[in-house]
Amino acid sequence: MKRELMISAIISQKDSWDIVVIGGGATGLGTAIDSASRGYKTLLLEQNDFGKGTSSRSTKMVHGGIRYLAQGNISLVYEGLKERGLMIQNAPHLVRNQKFIIPVYRWWDRMTYTLGLKLYDLMAGRLRLGPSRWIPKEPTIQALPLLNKKNLRGGIIYHDGQFDDSRMLISMARTCTDNGGIVLNYMKVNKLLKENGKITGLEIHDQKKQEKYSVKAKSIINATGVFADEIIQLDEPGKKQSIIPSQGIHIVLDEQFLSSDYALMVPRTSDNRVMFAVPWYNRVVVGTTDTLLDHISLEPRALNEEIDFILETIGQYLYKKPTRQDVLSIFAGLRPLVAPEGQKRSTKDISRRHKIYVSPSGLITVIGGKWTSYRKMA
Repeated sequence: MKRELMISAIISQKDSWDIVVIGGGATGLGTAIDSASRGYKTLLLEQNDFGKGTSSRSTKMVHGGIRYLAQGNISLVYEGLKERGLMIQNAPHLVRNQKFIIPVYRWWDRMTYTLGLKLYDLMAGRLRLGPSRWIPKEPTIQALPLLNKKNLRGGIIYHDGQFDDSRMLISMARTCTDNGGIVLNYMKVNKLLKENGKITGLEIHDQKKQEKYSVKAKSIINATGVFADEIIQLDEPGKKQSIIPSQGIHIVLDEQFLSSDYALMVPRTSDNRVMFAVPWYNRVVVGTTDTLLDHISLEPRALNEEIDFILETIGQYLYKKPTRQDVLSIFAGLRPLVAPEGQKRSTKDISRRHKIYVSPSGLITVIGGKWTSYRKMA
């Protein structure tokens, strides 16, 4: 993956690339792997570093979207569980089984969560990572010794996946090149080239060398996440916004706040979502939030109210409540949610599915979504 060799490849390529993918996150790299592995001449371009945006700002979880089960979005959960199983099969060095505990403080929650998780297990089928089960109060405290014990009745153990998102992205980039694809970072698309109203290529700017190149392409795929509208505007100036950016932040605490190999799941926050406290390299990652934004940035910043929300919510479940002084670091990512029809503005109601749009000029745009297939990764 030497950058100079990759640049030489685009300079020496006189014919059109079969497929050019714009965007070096999970969706873009997944698309490029699929293309290259099918024998197409494939070029991927990323304006910053691979996974600079949303794809490296996750909760480090590979899950089926258990909260979507409560919303009745069965097909989305089924798809997520299937991809989770395929990822742990294809990349066991990057994805592992992580045990979670949902603490139960009200007797009727035991039945609700147990039934929900049994359905979660059933939907995973043969790709299930392990059975969920109820445990009484004392075993729950032994597993999560720093859990708030007041009115605790027990807990439910269930299994989901955990992974290193950045390492996964680099493995995907290498898999693409192993299949003959070319991947280049710090290459910004400045212009789409057209003939008779159809896209025939693009003009790119090497932000390292400050040089420009023209690239011919038979097909261009816009997989730039929250920046998808910027590429769409190059193709169709003035087109209606297709992305609603939603910010999710995480805080990182010292391992003393969990002191366990088990992860904690908060089943219901004040905004009717879920929250996780997950052990991660001798630290604890806690998140996330879901805040609609009007502006996007390569370096999104956590809002004070988001930090307070996480501290307040997770503090209700821990024996020692974390404060601002206990926060070791904070990171934020932006979800590229598909802009809904009408005036719907609640993030929990906006679809997490992908949407594919093909413009009159032939530009293919992939927006939204939470799941990317890794089944072809070496």
